[in-house]
Amino acid sequence: EVQLVESGGGMVQSGGSLRLSCAASGFTFSDYDMTWVRQATGEGPEWVSSIKHDGGSTAYADSVKGRCTISRDNTANTLYLQMSSLKPDDTALYYCARSALPVDFCSVARCYENHWGQGTQVTVSS
Repeated sequence: EVQLVESGGGMVQSGGSLRLSCAASGFTFSDYDMTWVRQATGEGPEWVSSIKHDGGSTAYADSVKGRCTISRDNTANTLYLQMSSLKPDDTALYYCARSALPVDFCSVARCYENHWGQGTQVTVSS
């Protein structure tokens, strides 16, 4: 059974930083491209970032480009999202998901599977 467990969220002031983690199990993590998705209250899901299975390629939404870094540790089956210069608009539940399309498609199409973990809340105060 695919399991994705997100952690690392919290409440920070504008300009602060957080490092999100996603522990994966139930599948061969190193075989899959992975994606971070976020959903603010009352809004639909928003793609944030994706990374190729070997970490060799990454992609970011314009809304986070230059402020976030996605990475992975295939030996630990863990996905990361380092977030800095956080803004109130970054407030959302953050989820990780297996990618359903190659990284390069993520800016133009929904590229992640529907199976997510419980999410980790990021709240940024102004």
